[in-house]
Order: sequence, then C-alpha cells, then structure tokens
Amino acid sequence: MTAALHNYHDRMQRVLDYIDRHLDGDLDLDTVSGVAAFSKFHFHRQFSATFGVSVHSYIQLIRMKRASHQLAYTDAQSVTDIAMDAGYDAPDAFARAFRQRFGQSPSAFRKSPDWELWHAALGPLDKARSKLMQTTFTPTDVTIRDVPATPVAIMEHRGDPATLGATIQRFIAWRKAANLPPKTNPTFTVWRSERRPASPADYSIDLCVGTDQPIAAGDEQVRAGEIPGGRCAVLRVVGNTDNLEPAALYLYREWLPASGEEARDFPIYGQRLSFYPDVPQHEAVADVFLPLK
Repeated sequence: MTAALHNYHDRMQRVLDYIDRHLDGDLDLDTVSGVAAFSKFHFHRQFSATFGVSVHSYIQLIRMKRASHQLAYTDAQSVTDIAMDAGYDAPDAFARAFRQRFGQSPSAFRKSPDWELWHAALGPLDKARSKLMQTTFTPTDVTIRDVPATPVAIMEHRGDPATLGATIQRFIAWRKAANLPPKTNPTFTVWRSERRPASPADYSIDLCVGTDQPIAAGDEQVRAGEIPGGRCAVLRVVGNTDNLEPAALYLYREWLPASGEEARDFPIYGQRLSFYPDVPQHEAVADVFLPLK
C-alpha cells in the first residue's frame, strides 16, 4: 500500500512539474493525463480528488500567478505579451479574467497591486501545491558551512505582511537602478520576526542584496549592513520556496536541540539562488541559514 501510494504521488508530481515547464504549451487533458500515465477518462477526477481543484482550474491559476509576477516585478513585457503567455488570444479576455480573479485590471495591478486580494485569490493554488510539496526534512539534509561575511544593502519591511509585496517591488526597482542584478549580487532575506506574529504590526524582515558599493547620500530606502560570517547550519529548499517557514522551523525546533550546537546571536536568514518565474516553480532554490557559535 505504501509503495503504491508513493508511486501514485510520484505520477501526480510529474504532472505538476510538467505543467510548470510547459505553461506556454498546449496543456490539454490528453497531454497531462499521459504524463501521469492515467486514463484521461478518470484523470480529471483523480486530479480534483488529490488537489481540491480541477486540472483546468489549476492551470489557469498557475498561469495567472506567473502573469501577476510578470506584471508586478518586471517591466520588460507588455500586458499584451503577458496575456499571450497566459494562454489568451486577446488582451481584453485576459483583462476580464485577471480582474475577476484579482479584483484589479492588469494595468492597475502593475501600478499598485492589492496583495491582500492576490493572496486570497491564489489560496487554492497554494493549498493544491502543498498536497505533494510539503517536505519532511531529516538531519542528513542539513550541512554545516563556514560562511564568509557579506556586505549588503538593506531595505527593511516593518508591519503587516500583507504589504510585503509592495516592499519587494521597491526593492527590485532599487536594485535595478543600482545595477545590482541577482546573477551577480546575491539576494538575502533576514527574518527578524515570526512569519505570522500575534500582531501583524510586529512582522519584521530585511531584504538584502550583496554589495560593497556605498549607499548614495540621502537615500532613505536602504542602508548599509552585513550578513556576518561564521559557522551556519544550512538547509536547502527546492521547489516550494514561497514558504520557507517549514525549513526554518525544522532547523530551530528539531535539528538544533538534537545537534548539540548553540545558535549565534543573529537571526535565521535565507538566500535565494534561483527565482520564480525566471525558472519553473519546482526548480526554484533557496538556502536557509541558522547561524551557529
């Protein structure tokens, strides 16, 4: 029974990975059921039973998620190009579907996204992906590294996590203007509070980009700082990097007490190594660092 269940989950995971890689292609029922090696007459019911949404709705959601990222975080693509990438023949049809999903037109979302509505709209997608992508970590997944100190520019986010998307937008715009792209300058997130503190006002993280260039005088958006060097327990996460909390909690709650190690006086932090939607979502990679004495 256990082997059969693993095999079933593996086949469904292949479907999700295939959809991630072929969002621009023809993802009809014949194709995706063939990837899973299931009969197309039963596959749509099996998919819905496993993930809580139909395969058609899942594909629409993940295409809309990519489109929203392209609108909010990139300015190289026009709304028309993004509409075509999302599988729509005309921008008007895309705009109607986008507004119905997120409560804003694509152009309004690009200018000022309502992230609270966005999170609510994509809740079914996050829930569906978590069915198979919830990772169980083990001590062998953790490595200990001597990490060099890294000078960084820091943009702080303090307050309601629902507004974090707006801070990320400003951070991306700032690093573009400063010519600090992710390919040459590492990206870090320092978590200074819980992911869901009792009061949203207490939520606190730092968005950081590795650089030793001086901060321009009068630049109130960022400040200079450092990711300190030293020993760290490191846990790599592949795929579900939208939520690194399970990895952080594993390091704190399970690995650290059993390891005999002692945490250093610096918050747990993450480094983004590859980014969605630059790579398919299941190929996104991040490392989570727990500083040690």
